[in-house]
Amino acid sequence: MLDDLDTQQLQDKLKSSPDGLSQGEALRRLKQYGSNELAEKKTNQILKFLTYFWGPIPWMIEAAVVLSALAQHWPDFAIILLLLLANAGIGFWEEHQAGNAIAALKAKLAIKAQVKRDGQWTSVESRELVPGDVIHVRLGDIVPADARLLDGEPLQVDQSALTGESLPATRRCGEAVFSGSIIRRGEIDAMVYATGANTYFGKTAELVQAAHSVSHFQQAVLKIGNVLILLALALVTVIIAVAVLRGDPLLTTLQFALVLTVAAIPVAMPTVLSVTMAVGARQLTMRGAIVTRLAAIEELAGVDVLCSDKTGTLTKNALTLGDPFSVDSSAVASGPDLVIFTAALASRADNKDPIDRAVLDGLSEGQSLEDYQVVHFQSFDPVHKRTEATVRGLDGVAFKVSKGAPQVILALSANAAQVKTAVERAINGFAARGFRSLGVARTDAEDQWQFLGVLPLFDPPREEAKATIATALQMGVKIKMVTGDQLPIAQETAENLGMGSLILDASVFGTTTTQPSEQLAQSIEKADGFAQVFPEHKFQIVDVLQRHGHIVGMTGDGVNDAPALKKADCGIAVADATDAARGRGLHRADDTGTVRDCRGHQDEPQNLPEDEQLCDLSHRRNTACAVLHDAFDPGL
Repeated sequence: MLDDLDTQQLQDKLKSSPDGLSQGEALRRLKQYGSNELAEKKTNQILKFLTYFWGPIPWMIEAAVVLSALAQHWPDFAIILLLLLANAGIGFWEEHQAGNAIAALKAKLAIKAQVKRDGQWTSVESRELVPGDVIHVRLGDIVPADARLLDGEPLQVDQSALTGESLPATRRCGEAVFSGSIIRRGEIDAMVYATGANTYFGKTAELVQAAHSVSHFQQAVLKIGNVLILLALALVTVIIAVAVLRGDPLLTTLQFALVLTVAAIPVAMPTVLSVTMAVGARQLTMRGAIVTRLAAIEELAGVDVLCSDKTGTLTKNALTLGDPFSVDSSAVASGPDLVIFTAALASRADNKDPIDRAVLDGLSEGQSLEDYQVVHFQSFDPVHKRTEATVRGLDGVAFKVSKGAPQVILALSANAAQVKTAVERAINGFAARGFRSLGVARTDAEDQWQFLGVLPLFDPPREEAKATIATALQMGVKIKMVTGDQLPIAQETAENLGMGSLILDASVFGTTTTQPSEQLAQSIEKADGFAQVFPEHKFQIVDVLQRHGHIVGMTGDGVNDAPALKKADCGIAVADATDAARGRGLHRADDTGTVRDCRGHQDEPQNLPEDEQLCDLSHRRNTACAVLHDAFDPGL
């Protein structure tokens, strides 16, 4: 496995170096390994249309058509054939229209990568990357393939779409970054070691393809069709037997068989069902929804357990300040507002850093930085683990401010001994609630650092989440949170949203190939949520609940949610979801114009200009995401 090799061994294995590949070698490897994208499953539209004529009830209707023609009952022939074509046409057209909208979006999402070829940096489409390529990633970039970091400063990487972790992870030289993750801080060269289906993303896609489900609505229709087929066959057999014994003419026998067949089957039932759901789909469209699979409307109505992703679904996936802790020290004036203001002076808006953005957003209306001039600013780096700014006020007096890891800021401060016990107590309290702590300090008149306080950072719940959960509970729908975050963070979020306190650590789960014990299955059914889950855990949770007779809904916004979204009876993607979180069903638009769906699809933010739409969407997706949609085809 390439993951187990160190950087030098990896370079030897891939026969590459930090200087990258030649263009000729890259083309050779492109033929060997294939494009850096998932194999897209093309569907013949004619064959797709013909599938609407295949099934128990269509078979019976087709039999009635044939019998009508043989008996030369042309009015019956025309009416039954029209109903058959109408049913197939409505279902095919609804899915075809939605598929066209999705295909148009996917065509806009291809991104480019900076790659070193023949010793020169060039820009290529990420689908052209091959193992051994050296790429350059920086702030805001989506990692285009699984890659190993080369020499350079550590990165802050947002892997929330892949793992569900709400906070950026630090990745150092020699460590891997995965396709689909986003660079939040820093820039560095990296060597590609896996592309397409061999990436972490691609392996998740394989799990998606392994998930197959038939809706309860389809199951009910199939059962009705099977019963009616058996009944009709039995009666027709009796009629033919009697006719043979009596010596009746063949035409008379066919007429009796036709009458019985038409009477025994609900010829108009599929059409009535399709038209009814199509009317519902049209009404949803008027409210900003796209229905890609008509049966999803009926399936959503039966959901009794909803498994909800946390990061980006129940929460905003954006760091926010909590209530600050300020030290009580005679050495320095302090207070919650001063702690936030000082941290804001040690932040830069143009860094697009999530922590800096959270601090600046935490300023109250009466606080303004305009009267202060930043003379010098030192950005955060993993060595010093803090930012520092030299600031001059209107009085011309300069002072320094700093924010960063609390232990680093404490070691810097002259009043550390005086405040250390209270600070550590505050940090431990924030950690127990799943918050990240940020220490803040500034220099006094004697140019000595003074510790001011601690800022807690957390991913806040969406404003509508608590009310939505309460409404769902009143309607008899049990909500279960599933998240890749740590247990304390999951418990804090569950408590804030009123979801219950029984949160299980998913580390006790097996894989999807391991059948869970009855005790574990019962624990899953009783739990209010799950922490530290991987994609296979989410898949397994949905599977266990379905085995216990529940109709399961699943919400999510990232690649890590895709297998469970496919496995669930109804998958629901929220605003800003990746393409991998999409599937077949009901797309729902929220008040920002972002479209969601009941099998996972999301369309463009309709209220934004096209250039802003592309910027917003391409910031969250990679080429592999853009083609994963076709792996969601349920084949029905």
